[in-house]
Amino acid sequence: MTITQPDLSVFETLESEVRSYCRGWPVVFDRAQGSHMYDEDGRRYLDFFAGAGSLNYGHNNPVLKRALIDYLVRDGVTHGLDMSTVAKRSFLRTFQDLVLRPRDLPYKVMFPGPTGTNAVESALKLARKVKGREAIVSFTNAFHGMSLGSLAVTGNAFKRAGAGIPLVHGTPMPFDNYFDGQVPDFLWFERLLEDQGSGLNKPAAVIVETVQGEGGINVARPEWLRALAALCERQDMLLIVDDIQMGCGRTGAFFSFEEAGITPDIVTVSKSISGYGMPMSLCLFKPELDVWEPGEHNGTFRGNNPAFVTATAALETYWADGAAMEKQTRTRGEQVEQGLVSIAEENLADVREYRGRGLVWGLEFHDKGRAERIARRAFELGLLIETSGPEGEVVKLLPALTVTPEELDEGLRVVARAVRETA
Repeated sequence: MTITQPDLSVFETLESEVRSYCRGWPVVFDRAQGSHMYDEDGRRYLDFFAGAGSLNYGHNNPVLKRALIDYLVRDGVTHGLDMSTVAKRSFLRTFQDLVLRPRDLPYKVMFPGPTGTNAVESALKLARKVKGREAIVSFTNAFHGMSLGSLAVTGNAFKRAGAGIPLVHGTPMPFDNYFDGQVPDFLWFERLLEDQGSGLNKPAAVIVETVQGEGGINVARPEWLRALAALCERQDMLLIVDDIQMGCGRTGAFFSFEEAGITPDIVTVSKSISGYGMPMSLCLFKPELDVWEPGEHNGTFRGNNPAFVTATAALETYWADGAAMEKQTRTRGEQVEQGLVSIAEENLADVREYRGRGLVWGLEFHDKGRAERIARRAFELGLLIETSGPEGEVVKLLPALTVTPEELDEGLRVVARAVRETA
C-alpha cells in the first residue's frame, strides 16, 4: 500500500505530545463502517483494534445508527445528569430483561460517569465504604484506568509513573500462572492474610480482569477465578471484576466471568456497553452493597442519553438471543486461533506463545521489539492492530464481534505476512 504524506501539521503543533495511537497510524481518518476505516484519501484499513474494544458491533453499525438518528431527530434529551428520562428507563428495563435476569444476576445499576476509569473509581470507593477498610488487592500486569485510584491498582510501571505522586492503598498479588505453575494458587496471598506479622492491611476488596488486555492477553483459568472468589468469601473481601474491555460479549458470554460460574460482588462495565463507541459506563453491585447517600458520588456526564439509546438497540439486536451471539463469537475465535497456530508453526523459533478467548487474542514473541515492528508493517499493509504487555511484546488482535469470516481470513493473512517480513 502506498501512503502519501498526510497533512498532520495542526496535530503536531497544537495537540499535546501525550497522543499515542496516531503515532503508529500516521494518516488522517475520515470515515468508518463495519470493520473498516478509511483515510481522507479513501484508502481502506481493516480494523482489528475496534476502538480498544469499544466498537464490538463495528463502526457505524446501521441498526444502532438508525436508532440514534431517530432519537436526535425527535429532539430526545441528550444531556440528563441522573434525571429520569425515557431513554434511561428503556435501557434499564432492557438491560434487566436481556442481561441480568437470564443470568440470575441481582445487581443494582450505577451510572458513575462516562469512562471505564470512572466505573473503577466508584467500585473502589464503594468497596471501601462498605467494608470500612482502605486496602485493595490487584494483580500483576493489571490495567484498570488512568485516574489516580485506578492507577494505584494498575501494574504497568510506565503508566504508574505518570501519576507523579505515590500511589497508595493498593497491593499487587500474582496473577494466574505468574510463576509458570510452580507455585500453588494464592499460597502467598492467603499466607499474608493469615499472618498477623505480614504487614498486609486487611483488604476491602480484590479487583481482577478475567483476561488482562493491556497486560498482554493473560487469560485466567476458570478454576483460578473460582478459587479467588472462594478466597474473598472466606476472608471477608469483596470481589470486583473489571469487565470494561472483556465484557459485552468480547470473550463469548456477555460477561467474561460467566464461564467460571462466579457472581462477583461488583462489576465494572464500559467501552462497548453503549454499542456505538459513545462514552458510557456502569458499576454493577449486589443490592446489599448499595449504601450510597444521594449525591455522594456524582458527575456531570452520567446521563449520556444518546448512549442509552444505542446501548438499548445493541442489546435488543444482539442479546435478545444471547446464545447465538456467544456461539458466533466462539466460532470466530476458533478461526483466529487456527490462524495463530499456523503462524506459530511457521515461526517456531520466534513465537513464544499465542493465547486468548473469544475474539481477543495475543501473539507473543521472544524478541520484545518484534510486536511493534509487526504492527507497523501490518499498518503499511492495511491492517490496524496494536501491541500490549508490559514491554509491548504482544501483538493484540481485537476485531469487532461482527467481523466476517472473510475479513478474519484477510487480517490473519496480513498478520502472517507482517511476521514473515519483520523476521
